[in-house]
Amino acid sequence: MRGAFFLALAYLRHNAGRSLVLVLALALILFVPVATRLVLNAAEDQLTARAEATPLMIGARGSALDLMMNGLYFSADRPEPVSMAAVDRVWDSGLAVAIPLYVRYSAGGAPVVGTTLDYFDFRGLEFAEGRGLAVLGEAVLGARAAQRLGLRTGDPLISDPENLFDLAGSYPLEMLVVGVLAPTGTADDDAVFVDMNTAWVIEGLGHGHDDVIEQGMAVSVQDGNVLANAALTQFTRITADNIDSFHFHGAPETYPVSSVIAVPWDDRAGTILRGRYLGPEEQTRIVVPAQVVEGLLQTIFRIGRVLDAVFVIVGAAALIALGLAVFLSLRLRADEMATATRLGCHRLAIARMLSAEIILIVVAALSVATISVLVTLPYMNDVAVWLVTNA
Repeated sequence: MRGAFFLALAYLRHNAGRSLVLVLALALILFVPVATRLVLNAAEDQLTARAEATPLMIGARGSALDLMMNGLYFSADRPEPVSMAAVDRVWDSGLAVAIPLYVRYSAGGAPVVGTTLDYFDFRGLEFAEGRGLAVLGEAVLGARAAQRLGLRTGDPLISDPENLFDLAGSYPLEMLVVGVLAPTGTADDDAVFVDMNTAWVIEGLGHGHDDVIEQGMAVSVQDGNVLANAALTQFTRITADNIDSFHFHGAPETYPVSSVIAVPWDDRAGTILRGRYLGPEEQTRIVVPAQVVEGLLQTIFRIGRVLDAVFVIVGAAALIALGLAVFLSLRLRADEMATATRLGCHRLAIARMLSAEIILIVVAALSVATISVLVTLPYMNDVAVWLVTNA
């Protein structure tokens, strides 16, 4: 049999191009189903772990899935906002800690998450460098967001304009990066965290006043009206000189909040709190993320079963195609086989040589597929997070 493998290897090397195509095609057939299953399993783990770590979420009546995806994974889904009164209601109940979230804007393509310092303690976030939020206009970056944007502590970051044709005169906000979080393998790695006041400044609810006359950007001053020239900064910058001029309009309890994470003191407090949101007149709702995820996972399981069936059908068709290619190859080698027979080669020896060729191709394909899985395995979790946040 050693001679058969020697001849088979020599033949495959002589026909390297055709052999490589067969190996890669078979490796792809093996790799894709395995990689897909690994990504689905990682997505399931991500959804389950983050949901189970979040006891309760409060938001406007509507889609519970949109509320959860926006509050847990900072997705582009925008549930109807509630007001800070919903946060005060939780605190006033004395049953839970209320952590507000305002996820609407972005900076460098990363979601800007307005929240409080309680969020960092709740998620157990640690700093790789820098410090936490302290004053208006500061930002803390997740690990992947900092790497993708190429920013470090001390660098500026400008929020993305929501509308290039905004006639209201609200400009993007330049924020100062004061910290970078350690990697967590969750959606927090892709976010830009700011305090609630900074998020409301981006919203346009708060603003400051720059003295354009002192900055030399005034063209004329007539009857108290100042006409600025084109050098006026087209984004808001919060500095030590103008931070005291920043103020907000309207009652604080009316400011918008995307959702509220409620962390009850115990199971009894959580049950009581949930009961207070069951009235038909309630404008807000309270959901248990773990229950919402359970329904979502059922859908993922169904999709997984469909994908498995598709992979079986496609794999069978691909194997038939590969078998046809091998058969046609044998037909083309008919003269070669006849010559070997005339030289005294037994048909069984020819069969062993052909079997050796197939075994070498299969082993090479398995090796390529296995190496591909091992190489991509560390990135499966990142792919799962991306799929979850961009679903």
